[in-house]
Amino acid sequence: MVEITEGVGIYPKESMVKIKKSKNSLLIGLPVESAAQEKRVVLTPDAIALLVNNGQEVIVEANAGKESKFTDQEYSDAGAKVVYSAKEAFDAEVVIKVEPPTEEEINLMRPGACLISALQLGKQNAAFIHALNKKRITAVSYEHLEDKVGGMPVVRAMSEIAGSTVMLIAAEYLSSVNNGKGLIMGGVTGVPPTEVVIIGAGTVAEYAARTALGLGASIKVFDNHIYKLRRIKQLLGQQVFTSTIDNYTLSKALKEADVVIGALRAEKGRNKIVVSEEMVAAMMAGSVIIDVGIDQGGCMETSEMTSHDEPTFVKHGVIHYCVPNIASRVSRTASFALSNIFTPILLQMADLGGAEEMVFNYKWFMKGVYTYRGSLTNAYIARKFGMTHKELLLLLAARY
Repeated sequence: MVEITEGVGIYPKESMVKIKKSKNSLLIGLPVESAAQEKRVVLTPDAIALLVNNGQEVIVEANAGKESKFTDQEYSDAGAKVVYSAKEAFDAEVVIKVEPPTEEEINLMRPGACLISALQLGKQNAAFIHALNKKRITAVSYEHLEDKVGGMPVVRAMSEIAGSTVMLIAAEYLSSVNNGKGLIMGGVTGVPPTEVVIIGAGTVAEYAARTALGLGASIKVFDNHIYKLRRIKQLLGQQVFTSTIDNYTLSKALKEADVVIGALRAEKGRNKIVVSEEMVAAMMAGSVIIDVGIDQGGCMETSEMTSHDEPTFVKHGVIHYCVPNIASRVSRTASFALSNIFTPILLQMADLGGAEEMVFNYKWFMKGVYTYRGSLTNAYIARKFGMTHKELLLLLAARY
């Protein structure tokens, strides 16, 4: 576009970028994380640019990406509307965040909206569910959300990050600087390698094992599911020590261990304690325990939840690291991973015309829904809090 000014000449004039408008435009809200030490953000500026270019409107609360080193200017340049109050960010058709909202934040949401966040059931109570139902919120949980092939994309992505990170954390606390055993993670010529015990054989264990082996450590993997032990040996591409969890073999391994990783995934709500206090007391002084599943209770009897500010405590001479949101240590990497998962989901949701159509068109998405339009739809949560629930599949049948 050019502008002609009489007597002056022809000068170029800036033209607004044309944004593709969609007949099924969504209003998406990205608020600041209010939970202490949560540094991740669900959508990166690049993801928001893609959403906006496909006709969606995105409201970002100022400083939402600050802890992951994304500036408000980057979000604004990507086409988001940057606002300065939580109320505006929560007043959207779809609110997407990492941590579950507080009851005060739920009250800021518009009736009938969709919430996509972690559930963190171990920290929740019945009042949280009642607050969602009062607002008729359709709430989708990261922990239960599946993909088209039955996997759990968010759980796997965060588990990959946690698994890769825990060995680097262990290396820190093995050093003399942190009053550890004064060992290098791995080994050098002529010196025996570090002994690492991994309890669990899922995604966290796989990536922890890869990192430990890459650093030169010797690993032992314990799990009660033989198929998981077989799978991890195949994935690692080499013979490693594997065993079912029995007290004698595990106790012997723990006595020789320099690092112990608790990587058991909770079954039916809470992890099973497999490492007793007596076993921990028999470990070598200065050894390191990292209980990755601490947010679900952990698998070590001596584990107590810690924070990034005070991540460790010592019990029976053993250093314990029990921080629940390990992925937040590498918040920018974690934010890219989350963004890669949720951007396509939001685009699909917009194409269908909203969250409700998404729920009833994709069963893999339906798996993540735990409240729907004033009703609790998750049987396990209903049992936990002594509440009634409605099956989503019955609601689906009634709809048609």
